Amino acid sequence: MADVEKKDTVIVGGGPGGYVAAIRASELGQKVTLIEKGDPGLGGVCLNIGCVPSKALIAAGHRLQETLDSSTYGVSKTNATIDFKKTQDWKQKKVVDRMTRGVKMLLKKHKVEIIDGVAMMDNDHQLRVLKSGPKQFMDFDGGRKIEWNNLILATGSRPVEIPNFKFEGRVIDSTGGLNLPEIPKEFVVIGGGYIGTELAGAYADLGSHVTIIEGTDSILGGFDKDMVKVVVKNLKKKGIDIITGAMAKNSTQDDSSVTVTYEVDGKESSIKADYCMVSVGRKPNTDNFGLDMTSVKMDDHGKVIVDKQGKTNVDHIYAVGDMVPGPALAHKAFFEGKTAAGAIAGKNTANDWVGVPAVCFADPELAQVGMTASEAKDKGIEVATAQFPFAGNARAVSLDQPDGFVRFVYTKEKKNVVGAQVVGPEASTLAGELSLIVNCGMNVEDVALTIHPHPTLNEPIQEAADVALGLPTHI
Repeated sequence: MADVEKKDTVIVGGGPGGYVAAIRASELGQKVTLIEKGDPGLGGVCLNIGCVPSKALIAAGHRLQETLDSSTYGVSKTNATIDFKKTQDWKQKKVVDRMTRGVKMLLKKHKVEIIDGVAMMDNDHQLRVLKSGPKQFMDFDGGRKIEWNNLILATGSRPVEIPNFKFEGRVIDSTGGLNLPEIPKEFVVIGGGYIGTELAGAYADLGSHVTIIEGTDSILGGFDKDMVKVVVKNLKKKGIDIITGAMAKNSTQDDSSVTVTYEVDGKESSIKADYCMVSVGRKPNTDNFGLDMTSVKMDDHGKVIVDKQGKTNVDHIYAVGDMVPGPALAHKAFFEGKTAAGAIAGKNTANDWVGVPAVCFADPELAQVGMTASEAKDKGIEVATAQFPFAGNARAVSLDQPDGFVRFVYTKEKKNVVGAQVVGPEASTLAGELSLIVNCGMNVEDVALTIHPHPTLNEPIQEAADVALGLPTHI
């Protein structure tokens, strides 16, 4: 029997929550051990097989479209082509690999001990680290036994698999969607959420004919309908077919294609495609590493229940990221990892944000933070809204991207900002300032009195505040 190793702060999972927690814990004087099973590896889903490589493909698609047609600017180019293997090599080697090397370097700099293997919980005080691979999961007598002073769980999440669409062959999850060997002529996407919409747009830009099959009455259900309308208009311009109110029934495939059958209003239809990507959500990884051997409590959705510092009901065990309640977003996991590491160090940290910004890299981009008008009203808060269109912004017009708007949701009485939304060019970048405004509870007058540089895409933030004050300038 192996001896039990005593560790200070142990972190399970090297994704956004885990590796950031490791760095912060080290900065605060803790001796840190990080256990990573190697799939997808340090950096987690987001960096290796999620939000980062998807943005690389989106950027490549935009570049191709600009090369194919920039006639608006008086620029013309003929016979533009794309070598998708080179695109994939660039995405992997110059983007993903570069960033993962950076994470490894930072962990080394902070003297974080990294153990490769699968962590399996024995009880509230001990875990074992087993070699990766399915056979090893049953080998509970082997592996390194580790006890800890404090444990941070950051095991992330995985794609949801739906009946009759097993991830194999030409039925793929988002990871498969990011790593296709060629650009499909026909591409079916089941699920019109963030991931489905982003990759649908990317492959349409790269030359695919894309069909989105969505079960509800609209894609991007987490955003207000007038924001989604701007995106839908542009997706249709790309030739994307959007089928809503549709239930995916089954799939059949051969060596060269997959046929997807779906139902709308009781009528079945089929689409033949090169690939079918299923992106209908993610589930927390709380069922696959022995958490049931502990006293840690979970909710009805399989997520670990934590307090504002990320602490579970078991003393000295914390959890962060996709495995706890709240949006499954990397930047939320970053914050929670820092909070948990600070709590262990005795700092007065807390996950006490007003709102977590959410961004979808559609075309155009969408972002929001805090409450929508309907959410505020549901909570009994009397609010008003004010928005400014990008069509009135010189920078957006000069970029030939005038669609969309910036909107504030603010209290009627004191005009304090409780929510903000943007759909339009560089919405992802504007989300940072909007998050600061909402989380600081700024008044619209504070925003209106903040000088924004001209001509820039962030001017509509100030302009929307002017609208809220009843003093619009450029509309």
